[in-house]
Amino acid sequence: MSVVPYKSNGKNNSNQTSTASSLIARLLFLFVFDAAAIWFILSTYGNEAYFLAVIVGVVALLFNIVFLKSSLYPVRWLMVGFGFMILFVIYPILFTVSIAFTNFGDGHLFTKEQAISQIERQTYLPEGGAAYRWTAFRTDDNDYALWLIDAAGNAVLARPNLATVPGVAGENGVGELDDNGIPTEIEGYQRLNTLLAAADSNLPNILFGEEGGVTIQVRSPQEAAELQPLYLYDSETDMITNQETGKVYSPILGTFTAVDGEELRPGFRASVGTLNFTRFFTSSALRGPLVRIITWNFAFALFSVLSTFALGLAIALLYNDPGFPFKKLIRSFLLIPYTIPSLITIIIWRGMMNPEVGVINRTLENLINFSPPWFTDPAWAKGAILLVNLWLGYPYFMLITSGALQSIPADIYSAAEVDGASGWQRFWKITLPLLLVSVGPLLVASFTFNFNNFNLIYLFLQGGPPIAGSITRAGHTDILISYVYNLAFAGGRGQDYGLASAITIVIFFIVGAITLFQFRYTKMWEEISENV
Repeated sequence: MSVVPYKSNGKNNSNQTSTASSLIARLLFLFVFDAAAIWFILSTYGNEAYFLAVIVGVVALLFNIVFLKSSLYPVRWLMVGFGFMILFVIYPILFTVSIAFTNFGDGHLFTKEQAISQIERQTYLPEGGAAYRWTAFRTDDNDYALWLIDAAGNAVLARPNLATVPGVAGENGVGELDDNGIPTEIEGYQRLNTLLAAADSNLPNILFGEEGGVTIQVRSPQEAAELQPLYLYDSETDMITNQETGKVYSPILGTFTAVDGEELRPGFRASVGTLNFTRFFTSSALRGPLVRIITWNFAFALFSVLSTFALGLAIALLYNDPGFPFKKLIRSFLLIPYTIPSLITIIIWRGMMNPEVGVINRTLENLINFSPPWFTDPAWAKGAILLVNLWLGYPYFMLITSGALQSIPADIYSAAEVDGASGWQRFWKITLPLLLVSVGPLLVASFTFNFNNFNLIYLFLQGGPPIAGSITRAGHTDILISYVYNLAFAGGRGQDYGLASAITIVIFFIVGAITLFQFRYTKMWEEISENV
């Protein structure tokens, strides 16, 4: 029996090398990815963004599982998109929902521990406390010392975490005194001039003197004093006491509040349950203009869709004739509004409608001796909004209806013409129904977009003109999203993220219900044959 020598298969060796290279590349990728993820998690955790840290940790874990298991090879190509979806879609939604049930906003940005720390930094000058004129000294390592002189002319040298000592020349490194009784130098320190010391933001935050004893703090550019903490927090009772007046404050909805209603600032983030939703639906100040704004919101979205679709379809039908001259060139010009950013277009239209210098108003004034009050009259303002939106939206529907018209078989029109159908009958019975099969979902999407078309409303007139008698900041052209913006961020009370998030959730359910109704009513989720 002869022995056949083994010959290695070069292809197998190549595959093994390729597999090893792939494994090394994956491990290097995961090493870099995990290092970045760990750094980000530690940073967010340090900033007390615990929920975001957990989300990033979950995404990182999924990445490692998918890229290390060979059986999950097909999923690797989806994992990047899935990770971004979790971070930039799912997480913001969950964060918004969580914020809606809190008091998060101006005055309530800190955690409870941070708020207590800020409150306890407030000081007062107790009865019998000494006040001093001060001069600051500083080392190269930014260690400070104060030379203090009281009303009787006695000098004291004070340093952080050290007991104060009498200010005597030649002792504790103190050099000779000038005519004002201030040392020309202190060993290891440099004297700061008055302007530089007054501008130093670190000085008011430093406690000079021995910890647990009498401490001295800078309270103004001219004075330092033996200050004491004004507020003292008791962790056992969870209350803060004003040491000067004896008033006690207990935490209520994220704010330490006294019995007489006096509040301490800053507050802290706290859960308030459904309070933000209750404020939105029951507050008389919010409820006043709300019905009018919602009515206009629906009307604005509906008329915007109808007008842009009608004009776009009319132009598409007009230039659908093969014999129309220069139709390609004209179509190109008609697409110009679609190519210019809407921000620029809105500002241009606002300038053209300016009552004083706008070209539209000046032209109408010369022609018919009438200048429409676009910015002051509610009806004209709404008309201007719809006109600008028509200019912005018709090119989109012109494009999609032009393409949809090409897909309708010409034989149907020929058969209808043989049966004696007029042009209007062919449009209403053939063109429009077949067109809505493909364009219908886009009409729903356009309605949803215009329902939340914040840019146009805010940039053109910021929701104006104002509604007379409204307690809150509301205008005749405000839609729900712009009203929420003014209410939560521009109402003069600071930013109220909790209320804004709550109203955002309400808007989401309103738009979702409208969209679901439109799809169900128009049967756009059913087969084409059932929809025609």
